[in-house]
Amino acid sequence: MLRTIALASAAALCASLTLCGQATIEPRPKVPPQRPANAPANLRVDTSLVLVPVIVNDPLNRPVTGLERENFRVFDDQHEQKITHFSMDDEPVAVGLVFDTSGSMGAKLGRSRLAAAAFFRTTDVQDEFFLVEFDSQPRLAVPLTNSPREVQNELTFTRSKGSTALLDAIVLALHEMKKSKKNKKALLIISDGGDNHSRYTANEVRDLVRESDSLIYAIGVFGGGSTLEEFGGPSLLSQMAEQSGGRLFPANWAELPDIAGKIGIELRNRYVLGYSPAGQARDGRYHRVLVRVLPPRGLPPLRAHWRLGYYAPVE
Repeated sequence: MLRTIALASAAALCASLTLCGQATIEPRPKVPPQRPANAPANLRVDTSLVLVPVIVNDPLNRPVTGLERENFRVFDDQHEQKITHFSMDDEPVAVGLVFDTSGSMGAKLGRSRLAAAAFFRTTDVQDEFFLVEFDSQPRLAVPLTNSPREVQNELTFTRSKGSTALLDAIVLALHEMKKSKKNKKALLIISDGGDNHSRYTANEVRDLVRESDSLIYAIGVFGGGSTLEEFGGPSLLSQMAEQSGGRLFPANWAELPDIAGKIGIELRNRYVLGYSPAGQARDGRYHRVLVRVLPPRGLPPLRAHWRLGYYAPVE
C-alpha cells in the first residue's frame, strides 16, 4: 500500500485545479511540477477530504487527458459523493523496481532488462529510483538514488537462480519507499509471479499494500511454468496491483519493453478527484471507493483505474 494517513490541504489543492480543453487520447507532454510540496499523490484522507488519484485509458490502453470534473462519478461505500476538488497530477515520482532473478525466470532475464531500460527512458531528472532483486530472498541491490543508471548497471550483473520470494520483496520495497520524500510513489514489478519461498502471506501483503501510498504496476512474464505457484502467478500479481490502484500487464517475450514504456507514460497522466464524505466516522474502518467515467461525446468507452479503498482516520 504501515498505514498512510496524510493531511491534505484543500486550499492548496484548489490553486492547482486548472485542467481544461477537449479530451484527447495522446500522452500529455511533461511540464515542470507546480503543485505544492504537500499535495497528494495517492488516495489520502483527512477529517473532511478524500483525494483519489485516477488513471483513465482508452480501449488501446493509451492515457486519456483533457477530461473535466463532470466526466467522473465517485462512490464511497456505494454512496455517490459530490466531487469538490479536481486536478491533473503531474510531478516527480519515486519508483522502486522489484526485479525477479529466480530460477524460473531463466531465459526471460535478458528481455526483462530491456523492459527496465524502456521504462527508464520515460523518467525525469527529478525522479528517484531504487532496485529490489529477489530469488530465494529479497535484497536491496540499489538504495534510493536519483540516478537510473545505477539501477541499470546493477541489472547487468543479474543471474537467474533459486526460489521465488516475491511477497517478501514487495514488503522490502514498501519499506524502502518510505524513505522517499516524493508525494508520488510507485513500484514496478517484473516477474512471473510464482511465489514459493516468502515468509509473508498474500493476505498480509495485501493489507500492507492497502495501507501504503504506492501504486503497484506489474509486468507478468508468464509461460513455461510447471508448478502450482507459477500457475497462480497472474492472480497474485493482479491482486496486489489492483489493490493499489495500479494494474497487471501480462506480456510475452517481445512485448516487455513496449509495455514498460507505456507504464512510464501512464504514471504521469493521473487525475485527482476530491470529495468530503458526509458524516464520516473516525473509526479506522476500510471504505471502498468506486469511480465511473462518463466519456465526452465522440470518445469510445473509457476505463478508469484507482485505489480501491482507504482506511478512515482514527479519533
